[in-house]
Amino acid sequence: MTQHRDAGSGAPTLDQARRQIARYGLTADPQAILVAARLMAAGARLGQAGEVHFARFGLSTGRYRLLADLEDHGGEKSPSRLAASLGVSRATVTGLVDGLEREGLVARRPSTEDGRGNVVILTARGAQRLRDLAPEHYARMQAMVGGLSVEERATFLDLLARVVQGIDALTSD
Repeated sequence: MTQHRDAGSGAPTLDQARRQIARYGLTADPQAILVAARLMAAGARLGQAGEVHFARFGLSTGRYRLLADLEDHGGEKSPSRLAASLGVSRATVTGLVDGLEREGLVARRPSTEDGRGNVVILTARGAQRLRDLAPEHYARMQAMVGGLSVEERATFLDLLARVVQGIDALTSD
C-alpha cells in the first residue's frame, strides 16, 4: 500500500473515517470518505490562502476572477455572462463590479447589442493591475504545485476533473 503524506495537522485519518462510518452503522467506503473529507478541507484552506494571496494586490479572489474573465473575453462582457462563467449569482457580480468600479478597474456602459442592458468593461487601470500582479501571482501558483512532477500534474488534472464532475452529489436534491 502506498503511503500518503498527511494533508496537514488536524486532517482526518483512515481510522477516523472507519470509526465514524461504523458509529452510524453505514457501509460507506472509508477511503472514499477520507478522500472527500480531505479534499473539502484542502478546498477550505486553499480558499483562505487565495484570499490572503489576492489581498496583497488589493483584490479578493472573486474580484481577480472577474477581472481575469473580462481580460480573457476582450475586456467586455455582460453581467449575466460574467455570472455564468464565474459560477456565481447576478447579485454577486453586481457587488464585485460595484467595488471594482469604485477603484476604477472596471466601468459599466450601455450594451450595443441590448439597449436595455449594460456591459462591464475592463479599464486601462484594471488591465494594468492584472499586468502588475502577474509575475508574482504566477510564480506563487507554480510554487504551490512545485512538489509535483509534470506527470503528476497531468494525472492530478485528470483526477480533479473527475472529482469536479461528482460535486453535484453534494448539492443535488
